[in-house]
Amino acid sequence: MPFHYEEFDLSGVTTYPLKSRGGKVRIEDFARAARPGMTIGGLVESLPKILGGADFRAVVDALVDARRDGGGIVWGLGGHVIKTGLGPVLIDLMERGFVSAIAVNGAAVIHDFEIALVGRTSEDVDAALGPGRFGLAEETGRLLNEAIGDGVANGLGIGQAIAAFMSLREPQFARASVLAAASRLAVPVTVHVAIGTDIIHMHPAASGAALGEGSLRDFRHLVSNVARLERGVYLNCGSAVVLPEVFLKAVALARNQGIAFAGLTTVNLDFARGYRPQTNVVARPTATSGRGYSLVGHHELMIPLLAAAVVERSDGT
Repeated sequence: MPFHYEEFDLSGVTTYPLKSRGGKVRIEDFARAARPGMTIGGLVESLPKILGGADFRAVVDALVDARRDGGGIVWGLGGHVIKTGLGPVLIDLMERGFVSAIAVNGAAVIHDFEIALVGRTSEDVDAALGPGRFGLAEETGRLLNEAIGDGVANGLGIGQAIAAFMSLREPQFARASVLAAASRLAVPVTVHVAIGTDIIHMHPAASGAALGEGSLRDFRHLVSNVARLERGVYLNCGSAVVLPEVFLKAVALARNQGIAFAGLTTVNLDFARGYRPQTNVVARPTATSGRGYSLVGHHELMIPLLAAAVVERSDGT
């Protein structure tokens, strides 16, 4: 039986006073206007205590607390973070004690290595692909594969192997290299690769056995690092697939051994929200304990701002 046209009767609708309702947005949480001479800390305090503004403050607090209390801070870095010139910022954080360990994908290693060796990186793929030159710089492929092969043969992971290479060779631009600084400061570096994703896998010197064994060894090193983050912070910056997947498995193994991660803070920082980082870094590891945050913005803007905020806050405590 079809319905017919009939206006709904609103005469019995009840209302209530606006002031009795409350609300998620309050005027006391609003941003404050910038003023001349404002410090980074003042800028952070001026942010609205709403959504991203509140999350950014919470991440700053978590990093400062983790450093002060020895909770540990592990940074997961994709290649984009390195090739946008953030090495000096990350090195400064290492020197100040805001980096307990670093996990990177293969692209991050390649960009960092090329920066250390010749002071530049990030080839023009469109220009190089047509003539068949893409990814075939001789020194990048030969030296990195040699470093990995030699290191793995001596019982090292890929991260240790390349850090040892950096320490031995002392490349001309090592001062801007995150891996060289990690070697100098004894900060563990783990490298997590998928075979065929990185240009050094195209080189004749590439060894699947060395890459596989070294990356598996580094995965187990990462599990040990993540297992120490009961009251610490894990940040995923610029890796959309590999590092979020690896981190989730590291959390699973640590939980299997009874680690609850009650005070864990996870952060994904990228210019867009992706499924794996949001699920495997922010949501799943903190679903039953801890807290996850997603900060959206360009690495070359957000990481220096975050670093400046935690350094100023730490110096003032």
